[in-house]
Amino acid sequence: MKFGGTSVGVPERFWVATRLVAEQVGRDPVVVVSALSGVTNLLAEFCRRPERRRDIAARIVDRHTGFAREAGLPLSAVDTLLDAWCADAEELAELPEPLHGEARDEVLSWGERLSSELFAAGLREAGVPARAIVAGDAGLITDDRFGGAHPLPEAEAELRASLGLRPPLPVLTGFLGRTHDGRTTTLGRGGSDYSAAIIGAALAADEIQIWTDTSGMLSADPRIVPEARPVPRLSFTEASELAYFGARVLHPKTLLPAIERHIPVRVLNTASPGDPGSLITASSDPGDSPWRVKSIACKKGITAVTVVSTRMLLAHGFLARVFEVFGRHHIVVDLVTTSEVSISVTVDDLAGLDAAIAELETIGHVEVTHELAVVAVVGEEAPKRIGLAGHLFTLIGGVGVPIEMISQGASRVNLSFVVREVDADRVVRLLHRGLGLDAEVSAGTQDAASV
Repeated sequence: MKFGGTSVGVPERFWVATRLVAEQVGRDPVVVVSALSGVTNLLAEFCRRPERRRDIAARIVDRHTGFAREAGLPLSAVDTLLDAWCADAEELAELPEPLHGEARDEVLSWGERLSSELFAAGLREAGVPARAIVAGDAGLITDDRFGGAHPLPEAEAELRASLGLRPPLPVLTGFLGRTHDGRTTTLGRGGSDYSAAIIGAALAADEIQIWTDTSGMLSADPRIVPEARPVPRLSFTEASELAYFGARVLHPKTLLPAIERHIPVRVLNTASPGDPGSLITASSDPGDSPWRVKSIACKKGITAVTVVSTRMLLAHGFLARVFEVFGRHHIVVDLVTTSEVSISVTVDDLAGLDAAIAELETIGHVEVTHELAVVAVVGEEAPKRIGLAGHLFTLIGGVGVPIEMISQGASRVNLSFVVREVDADRVVRLLHRGLGLDAEVSAGTQDAASV
Protein backbone atom coordinates (compact mmCIF):
# COMPACT_ATOMS: atom_id res chain seq x y z
CA MET A 1 0.00 0.00 0.00
CA LYS A 2 1.69 3.17 -1.23
CA PHE A 3 0.44 6.59 -0.12
CA GLY A 4 1.40 9.77 -1.94
CA GLY A 5 2.20 13.22 -0.58
CA THR A 6 -1.39 14.48 -0.52
CA SER A 7 -2.49 11.26 1.21
CA VAL A 8 0.01 11.62 4.06
CA GLY A 9 0.38 15.42 4.11
CA VAL A 10 -3.21 16.42 4.96
CA PRO A 11 -4.37 15.38 8.47
CA GLU A 12 -7.85 14.25 7.40
CA ARG A 13 -6.46 12.07 4.62
CA PHE A 14 -3.60 10.90 6.84
CA TRP A 15 -6.09 9.35 9.25
CA VAL A 16 -8.08 7.87 6.37
CA ALA A 17 -4.83 6.27 5.15
CA THR A 18 -3.95 4.82 8.56
CA ARG A 19 -7.50 3.47 8.90
CA LEU A 20 -7.24 1.83 5.47
CA VAL A 21 -4.03 0.10 6.52
CA ALA A 22 -5.49 -0.97 9.85
CA GLU A 23 -8.49 -2.49 8.07
CA GLN A 24 -6.13 -4.58 5.92
CA VAL A 25 -3.95 -5.97 8.73
CA GLY A 26 -5.37 -9.43 8.05
CA ARG A 27 -3.88 -9.29 4.53
CA ASP A 28 -0.38 -8.55 5.88
CA PRO A 29 0.17 -5.10 4.34
CA VAL A 30 3.50 -3.38 3.80
CA VAL A 31 3.33 0.42 3.51
CA VAL A 32 5.39 2.80 1.37
CA VAL A 33 5.04 6.58 1.80
CA SER A 34 6.05 9.73 -0.04
CA ALA A 35 7.17 12.92 1.69
CA LEU A 36 4.45 15.21 3.02
CA SER A 37 3.02 17.29 0.16
CA GLY A 38 5.27 20.25 -0.69
CA VAL A 39 8.28 19.03 1.29
CA THR A 40 10.31 17.59 -1.61
CA ASN A 41 9.96 20.91 -3.47
CA LEU A 42 11.24 22.75 -0.39
CA LEU A 43 14.21 20.39 -0.10
CA ALA A 44 15.00 20.84 -3.80
CA GLU A 45 14.97 24.60 -3.26
CA PHE A 46 17.27 24.13 -0.25
CA CYS A 47 19.76 22.44 -2.57
CA ARG A 48 19.40 25.05 -5.29
CA ARG A 49 19.57 28.28 -3.25
CA PRO A 50 22.42 28.52 -0.72
CA GLU A 51 21.32 31.97 0.48
CA ARG A 52 17.93 30.63 1.67
CA ARG A 53 19.04 27.43 3.38
CA ARG A 54 18.53 28.50 6.99
CA ASP A 55 15.05 29.83 6.24
CA ILE A 56 14.05 26.67 4.36
CA ALA A 57 15.50 24.44 7.10
CA ALA A 58 13.23 26.19 9.62
CA ARG A 59 10.24 25.78 7.30
CA ILE A 60 10.90 22.04 7.09
CA VAL A 61 10.83 21.84 10.89
CA ASP A 62 7.64 23.93 11.08
CA ARG A 63 5.93 21.81 8.40
CA HIS A 64 6.45 18.57 10.33
CA THR A 65 5.88 19.83 13.86
CA GLY A 66 2.80 21.73 12.69
CA PHE A 67 1.47 18.63 10.94
CA ALA A 68 2.08 16.48 14.02
CA ARG A 69 0.17 18.94 16.23
CA GLU A 70 -2.70 19.31 13.76
CA ALA A 71 -2.98 15.54 13.35
CA GLY A 72 -2.75 14.90 17.08
CA LEU A 73 0.50 12.92 16.86
CA PRO A 74 3.20 12.99 19.55
CA LEU A 75 6.09 15.28 18.63
CA SER A 76 8.41 12.59 19.93
CA ALA A 77 7.75 10.74 16.66
CA VAL A 78 10.02 13.14 14.78
CA ASP A 79 11.87 15.35 17.27
CA THR A 80 15.09 13.29 17.23
CA LEU A 81 15.10 13.16 13.44
CA LEU A 82 14.37 16.89 13.19
CA ASP A 83 17.32 17.62 15.50
CA ALA A 84 19.53 15.62 13.12
CA TRP A 85 18.07 17.53 10.14
CA CYS A 86 18.83 20.88 11.79
CA ALA A 87 22.43 19.85 12.47
CA ASP A 88 22.96 18.72 8.86
CA ALA A 89 21.20 21.80 7.46
CA GLU A 90 23.38 24.14 9.51
CA GLU A 91 26.53 22.58 8.08
CA LEU A 92 25.19 22.79 4.54
CA ALA A 93 24.13 26.42 5.03
CA GLU A 94 27.83 27.32 5.19
CA LEU A 95 28.44 26.05 1.66
CA PRO A 96 28.19 28.75 -1.03
CA GLU A 97 27.34 26.53 -3.99
CA PRO A 98 24.21 24.59 -5.06
CA LEU A 99 24.11 20.91 -4.11
CA HIS A 100 24.19 18.23 -6.79
CA GLY A 101 24.47 14.47 -7.11
CA GLU A 102 25.15 12.56 -3.92
CA ALA A 103 24.76 15.60 -1.62
CA ARG A 104 21.43 16.52 -3.20
CA ASP A 105 20.04 12.99 -2.86
CA GLU A 106 21.00 12.96 0.83
CA VAL A 107 19.08 16.20 1.41
CA LEU A 108 16.03 15.04 -0.55
CA SER A 109 15.88 11.87 1.55
CA TRP A 110 14.78 13.81 4.64
CA GLY A 111 11.21 14.19 3.35
CA GLU A 112 10.47 10.47 3.23
CA ARG A 113 12.46 9.72 6.37
CA LEU A 114 10.30 12.14 8.36
CA SER A 115 6.96 11.14 6.78
CA SER A 116 7.59 7.43 7.42
CA GLU A 117 8.12 8.14 11.13
CA LEU A 118 4.89 10.14 11.28
CA PHE A 119 2.90 7.44 9.49
CA ALA A 120 4.28 4.68 11.72
CA ALA A 121 3.32 6.80 14.75
CA GLY A 122 -0.18 7.20 13.31
CA LEU A 123 -0.55 3.45 12.94
CA ARG A 124 0.61 2.90 16.51
CA GLU A 125 -1.98 5.44 17.66
CA ALA A 126 -4.56 3.33 15.80
CA GLY A 127 -3.43 0.22 17.67
CA VAL A 128 -1.28 -1.29 14.89
CA PRO A 129 2.34 -2.11 15.82
CA ALA A 130 4.47 -0.40 13.16
CA ARG A 131 8.03 0.76 12.55
CA ALA A 132 9.52 3.19 10.05
CA ILE A 133 12.28 1.81 7.85
CA VAL A 134 14.53 3.56 5.33
CA ALA A 135 14.16 1.47 2.16
CA GLY A 136 17.90 1.38 1.53
CA ASP A 137 18.47 -0.07 4.99
CA ALA A 138 15.84 -2.71 4.19
CA GLY A 139 17.78 -3.83 1.13
CA LEU A 140 16.76 -1.57 -1.77
CA ILE A 141 20.28 -1.55 -3.21
CA THR A 142 20.87 0.60 -6.29
CA ASP A 143 23.61 1.74 -8.60
CA ASP A 144 25.22 5.15 -7.99
CA ARG A 145 23.34 7.17 -10.61
CA PHE A 146 22.34 9.85 -8.12
CA GLY A 147 19.03 11.49 -8.98
CA GLY A 148 17.87 8.56 -11.08
CA ALA A 149 19.23 5.37 -9.54
CA HIS A 150 18.25 1.87 -10.68
CA PRO A 151 17.78 -1.09 -8.33
CA LEU A 152 20.38 -3.83 -8.60
CA PRO A 153 19.39 -7.51 -9.06
CA GLU A 154 20.39 -8.42 -5.52
CA ALA A 155 17.89 -5.91 -4.07
CA GLU A 156 15.02 -8.39 -4.37
CA ALA A 157 16.60 -11.03 -2.14
CA GLU A 158 17.82 -8.38 0.33
CA LEU A 159 14.32 -6.88 0.65
CA ARG A 160 12.70 -10.29 1.02
CA ALA A 161 15.09 -11.27 3.83
CA SER A 162 14.90 -7.92 5.63
CA LEU A 163 11.10 -7.58 5.53
CA GLY A 164 10.31 -11.21 6.19
CA LEU A 165 9.70 -10.76 9.91
CA ARG A 166 6.32 -9.07 10.43
CA PRO A 167 4.84 -7.65 12.68
CA PRO A 168 5.62 -4.92 13.38
CA LEU A 169 4.17 -3.58 10.16
CA PRO A 170 6.90 -1.97 8.01
CA VAL A 171 6.42 1.65 6.86
CA LEU A 172 9.09 2.17 4.22
CA THR A 173 10.40 5.33 2.62
CA GLY A 174 9.47 5.68 -1.01
CA PHE A 175 11.84 7.28 -3.54
CA LEU A 176 15.02 6.21 -1.72
CA GLY A 177 17.66 3.53 -2.08
CA ARG A 178 21.31 3.17 -1.21
CA THR A 179 24.50 2.03 -2.85
CA HIS A 180 26.49 -0.99 -1.71
CA ASP A 181 28.74 1.33 0.31
CA GLY A 182 25.81 2.98 2.09
CA ARG A 183 25.32 6.25 0.19
CA THR A 184 21.73 7.46 -0.19
CA THR A 185 20.24 7.50 -3.69
CA THR A 186 16.92 8.65 -5.13
CA LEU A 187 15.00 6.82 -7.85
CA GLY A 188 13.97 9.88 -9.86
CA ARG A 189 10.53 11.19 -10.82
CA GLY A 190 7.77 8.83 -9.73
CA GLY A 191 10.26 7.14 -7.43
CA SER A 192 7.86 6.40 -4.57
CA ASP A 193 5.47 4.48 -6.82
CA TYR A 194 8.46 2.66 -8.28
CA SER A 195 9.68 1.79 -4.78
CA ALA A 196 6.29 0.28 -3.95
CA ALA A 197 6.35 -1.86 -7.08
CA ILE A 198 9.92 -3.05 -6.41
CA ILE A 199 9.05 -3.98 -2.82
CA GLY A 200 5.74 -5.58 -3.83
CA ALA A 201 7.49 -7.70 -6.44
CA ALA A 202 10.22 -8.74 -4.00
CA LEU A 203 7.60 -9.89 -1.47
CA ALA A 204 5.38 -11.56 -4.12
CA ALA A 205 2.47 -9.36 -3.00
CA ASP A 206 -1.13 -10.25 -3.89
CA GLU A 207 -1.49 -6.76 -5.34
CA ILE A 208 0.16 -3.35 -5.32
CA GLN A 209 -2.09 -0.45 -4.31
CA ILE A 210 -1.21 3.13 -5.29
CA TRP A 211 -3.26 5.53 -3.14
CA THR A 212 -3.34 9.00 -4.67
CA ASP A 213 -5.67 11.98 -5.14
CA THR A 214 -7.61 10.70 -8.17
CA SER A 215 -10.00 7.75 -8.42
CA GLY A 216 -7.82 5.72 -10.75
CA MET A 217 -6.36 6.37 -14.18
CA LEU A 218 -8.66 8.67 -16.10
CA SER A 219 -9.86 8.92 -19.69
CA ALA A 220 -7.92 12.20 -19.98
CA ASP A 221 -6.18 14.76 -17.81
CA PRO A 222 -9.02 16.35 -15.78
CA ARG A 223 -7.23 19.70 -15.93
CA ILE A 224 -7.83 19.61 -19.69
CA VAL A 225 -11.09 17.63 -19.83
CA PRO A 226 -13.33 18.22 -16.78
CA GLU A 227 -15.60 15.39 -18.04
CA ALA A 228 -12.77 12.82 -17.76
CA ARG A 229 -13.82 9.67 -15.92
CA PRO A 230 -11.99 6.75 -14.31
CA VAL A 231 -11.09 3.75 -16.48
CA PRO A 232 -12.08 0.65 -14.45
CA ARG A 233 -9.77 -1.90 -16.13
CA LEU A 234 -6.55 -1.53 -18.07
CA SER A 235 -3.90 -3.89 -19.29
CA PHE A 236 -0.28 -3.38 -18.29
CA THR A 237 0.39 -2.34 -21.89
CA GLU A 238 -2.38 0.28 -21.90
CA ALA A 239 -1.33 1.70 -18.55
CA SER A 240 2.34 1.79 -19.60
CA GLU A 241 1.51 3.70 -22.77
CA LEU A 242 -0.62 6.20 -20.84
CA ALA A 243 2.02 6.66 -18.17
CA TYR A 244 4.75 7.18 -20.77
CA PHE A 245 2.73 9.70 -22.75
CA GLY A 246 1.80 11.95 -19.90
CA ALA A 247 -0.80 10.40 -17.56
CA ARG A 248 0.25 11.92 -14.24
CA VAL A 249 -1.12 9.20 -11.95
CA LEU A 250 1.66 6.68 -12.62
CA HIS A 251 5.25 6.89 -13.78
CA PRO A 252 6.16 4.38 -16.55
CA LYS A 253 8.81 2.65 -14.40
CA THR A 254 6.21 1.84 -11.74
CA LEU A 255 4.68 -0.98 -13.74
CA LEU A 256 7.85 -2.82 -14.72
CA PRO A 257 8.31 -4.93 -11.54
CA ALA A 258 4.57 -5.70 -11.47
CA ILE A 259 4.60 -6.79 -15.12
CA GLU A 260 7.55 -9.11 -14.52
CA ARG A 261 5.79 -10.78 -11.56
CA HIS A 262 2.22 -10.59 -12.95
CA ILE A 263 1.07 -8.67 -9.85
CA PRO A 264 -2.11 -6.59 -10.27
CA VAL A 265 -1.78 -2.85 -9.62
CA ARG A 266 -4.76 -0.96 -8.23
CA VAL A 267 -4.91 2.87 -8.36
CA LEU A 268 -7.18 4.28 -5.64
CA ASN A 269 -8.22 7.62 -4.12
CA THR A 270 -7.51 8.35 -0.46
CA ALA A 271 -10.02 11.22 -0.52
CA SER A 272 -12.74 8.86 -1.79
CA PRO A 273 -11.70 5.37 -0.65
CA GLY A 274 -15.02 3.82 -1.61
CA ASP A 275 -14.42 4.49 -5.31
CA PRO A 276 -13.40 1.35 -7.23
CA GLY A 277 -10.45 3.08 -8.91
CA SER A 278 -8.55 1.36 -11.72
CA LEU A 279 -7.31 -2.23 -11.81
CA ILE A 280 -4.27 -2.86 -14.00
CA THR A 281 -3.61 -6.48 -14.98
CA ALA A 282 -1.96 -8.48 -17.77
CA SER A 283 -5.14 -8.30 -19.86
CA SER A 284 -8.23 -6.12 -19.73
CA ASP A 285 -11.77 -5.72 -21.02
CA PRO A 286 -12.49 -3.72 -24.20
CA GLY A 287 -13.21 -0.05 -23.60
CA ASP A 288 -16.75 1.32 -23.42
CA SER A 289 -16.04 3.61 -26.36
CA PRO A 290 -17.35 2.24 -29.68
CA TRP A 291 -13.81 2.77 -30.97
CA ARG A 292 -12.35 0.71 -28.05
CA VAL A 293 -10.39 3.79 -26.96
CA LYS A 294 -9.92 4.01 -23.19
CA SER A 295 -7.96 7.19 -22.69
CA ILE A 296 -6.23 10.07 -24.42
CA ALA A 297 -2.88 11.18 -23.06
CA CYS A 298 -0.95 14.33 -23.90
CA LYS A 299 2.74 14.98 -23.44
CA LYS A 300 3.86 18.59 -23.88
CA GLY A 301 7.29 20.16 -24.16
CA ILE A 302 8.19 17.99 -27.16
CA THR A 303 10.87 18.75 -29.76
CA ALA A 304 10.93 17.17 -33.22
CA VAL A 305 14.22 16.51 -35.01
CA THR A 306 14.19 15.69 -38.73
CA VAL A 307 17.29 14.50 -40.61
CA VAL A 308 17.16 14.58 -44.42
CA SER A 309 19.90 13.06 -46.56
CA THR A 310 19.24 12.50 -50.28
CA ARG A 311 22.60 10.80 -50.62
CA MET A 312 21.24 8.00 -48.44
CA LEU A 313 18.67 7.04 -51.12
CA LEU A 314 18.84 3.24 -51.48
CA ALA A 315 21.89 3.17 -49.16
CA HIS A 316 22.01 1.02 -46.05
CA GLY A 317 22.99 2.18 -42.56
CA PHE A 318 21.17 5.55 -42.52
CA LEU A 319 18.97 4.76 -39.51
CA ALA A 320 21.79 3.02 -37.68
CA ARG A 321 24.00 6.10 -37.98
CA VAL A 322 21.24 8.42 -36.74
CA PHE A 323 20.35 6.31 -33.71
CA GLU A 324 24.00 5.75 -32.87
CA VAL A 325 24.30 9.52 -32.41
CA PHE A 326 21.23 9.67 -30.15
CA GLY A 327 22.50 6.72 -28.13
CA ARG A 328 25.96 8.21 -27.69
CA HIS A 329 24.41 11.38 -26.21
CA HIS A 330 21.94 9.45 -23.98
CA ILE A 331 18.91 10.96 -25.71
CA VAL A 332 15.67 9.00 -25.36
CA VAL A 333 13.50 9.04 -28.48
CA ASP A 334 9.68 8.91 -28.18
CA LEU A 335 8.19 8.65 -31.67
CA VAL A 336 9.84 7.77 -34.97
CA THR A 337 8.73 8.17 -38.58
CA THR A 338 10.89 7.42 -41.62
CA SER A 339 11.01 7.72 -45.37
CA GLU A 340 13.60 6.63 -47.91
CA VAL A 341 15.74 9.73 -47.34
CA SER A 342 14.62 11.17 -43.98
CA ILE A 343 13.85 10.33 -40.39
CA SER A 344 11.85 12.35 -37.87
CA VAL A 345 11.95 11.69 -34.12
CA THR A 346 10.55 13.39 -31.03
CA VAL A 347 12.38 13.95 -27.74
CA ASP A 348 11.23 15.44 -24.45
CA ASP A 349 14.59 16.23 -22.86
CA LEU A 350 16.88 18.82 -24.46
CA ALA A 351 19.95 17.77 -22.46
CA GLY A 352 22.66 16.81 -24.93
CA LEU A 353 20.52 17.68 -27.95
CA ASP A 354 22.71 20.52 -29.29
CA ALA A 355 25.77 18.27 -29.33
CA ALA A 356 23.77 15.52 -31.03
CA ILE A 357 22.49 17.91 -33.69
CA ALA A 358 26.05 19.00 -34.47
CA GLU A 359 26.91 15.36 -35.19
CA LEU A 360 23.71 14.72 -37.14
CA GLU A 361 24.58 17.62 -39.47
CA THR A 362 27.47 15.50 -40.77
CA ILE A 363 24.87 12.96 -41.93
CA GLY A 364 22.34 15.31 -43.52
CA HIS A 365 20.29 18.48 -43.23
CA VAL A 366 18.74 18.82 -39.74
CA GLU A 367 15.50 20.63 -38.91
CA VAL A 368 14.45 21.19 -35.29
CA THR A 369 10.93 22.21 -34.22
CA HIS A 370 10.16 23.13 -30.61
CA GLU A 371 6.91 23.70 -28.65
CA LEU A 372 5.13 20.58 -29.81
CA ALA A 373 2.96 18.00 -28.04
CA VAL A 374 2.36 14.28 -28.51
CA VAL A 375 -1.27 13.15 -28.31
CA ALA A 376 -1.69 9.41 -27.73
CA VAL A 377 -5.01 7.61 -28.30
CA VAL A 378 -4.81 4.42 -26.23
CA GLY A 379 -6.86 1.22 -26.09
CA GLU A 380 -6.20 -2.45 -26.76
CA GLU A 381 -6.94 -3.15 -30.45
CA ALA A 382 -8.22 0.42 -30.95
CA PRO A 383 -5.64 1.33 -33.64
CA LYS A 384 -6.85 -1.65 -35.71
CA ARG A 385 -10.46 -0.48 -35.72
CA ILE A 386 -11.34 0.29 -39.32
CA GLY A 387 -11.99 3.99 -39.70
CA LEU A 388 -10.43 5.18 -36.43
CA ALA A 389 -7.54 7.07 -38.03
CA GLY A 390 -9.86 8.66 -40.58
CA HIS A 391 -12.30 9.68 -37.84
CA LEU A 392 -9.52 11.21 -35.71
CA PHE A 393 -7.97 13.26 -38.44
CA THR A 394 -11.33 14.36 -39.85
CA LEU A 395 -12.20 15.76 -36.42
CA ILE A 396 -8.84 17.50 -36.09
CA GLY A 397 -8.83 18.82 -39.65
CA GLY A 398 -12.35 20.12 -39.15
CA VAL A 399 -11.09 22.66 -36.60
CA GLY A 400 -8.04 23.63 -38.67
CA VAL A 401 -5.31 22.05 -36.53
CA PRO A 402 -2.28 20.86 -38.54
CA ILE A 403 -0.69 17.47 -37.80
CA GLU A 404 3.09 17.66 -37.56
CA MET A 405 3.84 13.92 -37.39
CA ILE A 406 1.99 10.58 -37.15
CA SER A 407 3.24 7.33 -35.60
CA GLN A 408 1.30 4.08 -35.43
CA GLY A 409 3.29 1.25 -36.93
CA ALA A 410 2.16 -2.17 -35.81
CA SER A 411 0.98 -1.06 -32.34
CA ARG A 412 -2.24 -2.68 -31.24
CA VAL A 413 -2.59 -0.23 -28.36
CA ASN A 414 -1.57 3.27 -29.31
CA LEU A 415 -2.03 5.69 -32.19
CA SER A 416 0.13 8.78 -31.62
CA PHE A 417 0.53 12.05 -33.45
CA VAL A 418 2.20 15.40 -32.91
CA VAL A 419 0.54 18.82 -32.92
CA ARG A 420 1.66 22.28 -31.91
CA GLU A 421 1.68 22.64 -28.14
CA VAL A 422 -0.72 25.59 -28.34
CA ASP A 423 -3.31 23.30 -30.01
CA ALA A 424 -2.89 20.28 -27.71
CA ASP A 425 -5.58 20.97 -25.11
CA ARG A 426 -8.17 21.74 -27.76
CA VAL A 427 -7.35 18.52 -29.62
CA VAL A 428 -7.62 16.39 -26.48
CA ARG A 429 -11.02 17.88 -25.59
CA LEU A 430 -12.25 17.42 -29.15
CA LEU A 431 -11.19 13.77 -29.34
CA HIS A 432 -12.48 12.93 -25.88
CA ARG A 433 -15.98 13.89 -26.98
CA GLY A 434 -15.63 12.72 -30.57
CA LEU A 435 -14.51 9.24 -29.51
CA GLY A 436 -17.37 8.82 -27.04
CA LEU A 437 -15.36 9.17 -23.83
CA ASP A 438 -17.37 11.99 -22.25
CA ALA A 439 -19.69 10.83 -19.47
CA GLU A 440 -22.76 11.57 -21.56
CA VAL A 441 -22.20 9.78 -24.88
CA SER A 442 -24.95 10.42 -27.40
CA ALA A 443 -26.61 7.55 -29.21
CA GLY A 444 -25.85 9.28 -32.50
CA THR A 445 -22.12 9.15 -31.80
CA GLN A 446 -22.29 5.42 -31.05
CA ASP A 447 -24.38 4.72 -34.16
CA ALA A 448 -21.99 6.64 -36.40
CA ALA A 449 -19.01 4.79 -34.95
CA SER A 450 -20.72 1.43 -35.43
CA VAL A 451 -21.34 2.22 -39.09
